Amino acid sequence: MADPQNSAPPRTTTPRSPAPNPATPEALLEQAVAARQSGDLDRAAQALDDLLAVAPRHPVPLRLRARVALERAEPNALARFDTALRADPGNADLHLGKAQALDVAGDTRGAQIVARQIAEQAPGFTEALTFLSSLHLASGEADFTAPFAAAVQKAPQDPNIRIAWIDALAGIERFAEAAEIAAQARAAFAHEPHFVLLEAIQAGSAGEWARAEALFAELQTQSLQRHLAEARHRLRAGEWASAQTNLDHAFSRAPREVAAWALQGLLWRLDARPEAQARARWLHEQAGLVQFRPLLAEPDVLDRARARLEELHRAAGMPLNQSLRGGSQTRGVLFQRSEPALAALHVAIRATLEAYRADLPPADPAHPLLAQRETPWKLAGSWSVRLTGGGDHHAAHIHPAGLISSALYLTVPSETQASEEDAEHPGWLELGRAPADLGLTLDPLTRIRPIEGYLALFPSTLYHGTRPFTAGTIDAGTVTERLTVAFDVITNHPEV
Repeated sequence: MADPQNSAPPRTTTPRSPAPNPATPEALLEQAVAARQSGDLDRAAQALDDLLAVAPRHPVPLRLRARVALERAEPNALARFDTALRADPGNADLHLGKAQALDVAGDTRGAQIVARQIAEQAPGFTEALTFLSSLHLASGEADFTAPFAAAVQKAPQDPNIRIAWIDALAGIERFAEAAEIAAQARAAFAHEPHFVLLEAIQAGSAGEWARAEALFAELQTQSLQRHLAEARHRLRAGEWASAQTNLDHAFSRAPREVAAWALQGLLWRLDARPEAQARARWLHEQAGLVQFRPLLAEPDVLDRARARLEELHRAAGMPLNQSLRGGSQTRGVLFQRSEPALAALHVAIRATLEAYRADLPPADPAHPLLAQRETPWKLAGSWSVRLTGGGDHHAAHIHPAGLISSALYLTVPSETQASEEDAEHPGWLELGRAPADLGLTLDPLTRIRPIEGYLALFPSTLYHGTRPFTAGTIDAGTVTERLTVAFDVITNHPEV
């Protein structure tokens, strides 16, 4: 019998194209862009440095390298923006980067000057307008959104300026003013139904029920944003069935939408029927979904991180479009910075996060968190907040891009040690209290008394906020600030 292998016809091969040279400028640029998008800034910096070694005056790698330097908090970030601007002096994004680098370096006045120049010359550059407005807010200027008004005068035909203006006002709960800007935009852009929706959202948040009702009735769009907004509107009115209908529409478009699940949790809690109460417990009250556990780290990790964060907060301010009310928040992504103290803290957090995973309830494909129990996770954002009394707090909110949310306590005010019987619970973390604009009387599902070195982890679908604290009378040994680190966890799928 013939050997089948020997009797087979000879195989032909198609010549292969040579593998791309990983050291070519094109390949290095591709590596740098991919690494930056994945959050690996060390690898991005190295690829860009290799590229600049062979193309030192190329504007694209110069711009990207300056951005990476700012994101990694490299001490020469400002100089890198100056170098990049010499190669590409008309690039508005580079001028914005320089303004941001000046701000990080503590030169707030210089940052304002550069940002103001950008806003005057490129009024449609909404990222620059938002940055300039945040500088005004940090400086205590009452009319902090004046840059948007000036930009509208220069470019009245650009609807995006007004959208960013509305977001800036809504971000610090100035809903009535945001509604008025939306109304002006609706008149100026009669063909844009989006402004009808924005006015309805802001009017409802401001408590103008009849106005919001009329606007929702006018809407023809069936978008996800519309159904989420109207679900909130119906919750305010106590119209549970209509709220559920809108949430059903939202889930049909985005089954894992965090904002929809957060509202669904509130609606189930409001519904007295046993099946709804059971669903509410399934969503947020299973043992292990909320954990408060010690950080898996040596004491010096916390000490070194605390010292570095205190330095960063000296140049930080209150950001726009965040839940913070008072205090300061660090800029950028904390764990993309290059300091060893923060890298060590990152490692400790990752270890504690895996311990949290191990103590979760079993995987459940229908649950927004437990469906992802066994998938790889990564941190998608990270920041630090410093509150110093005087009523500083976080408004109730969610992180709509997250899977798991967090609060790591590095320093806690003495006032937070009040007993459980203290009705004010100053400085405590509240989980499950609805946002104030919904007007609901639901109590928090749980309250967590802060403890230094402990990390709170909970589903991102759970509304959370921090009770105000005043710092009271300062006596010897009294701690009057609250220093935390927070981050979002998301799934680490290749396509994410």
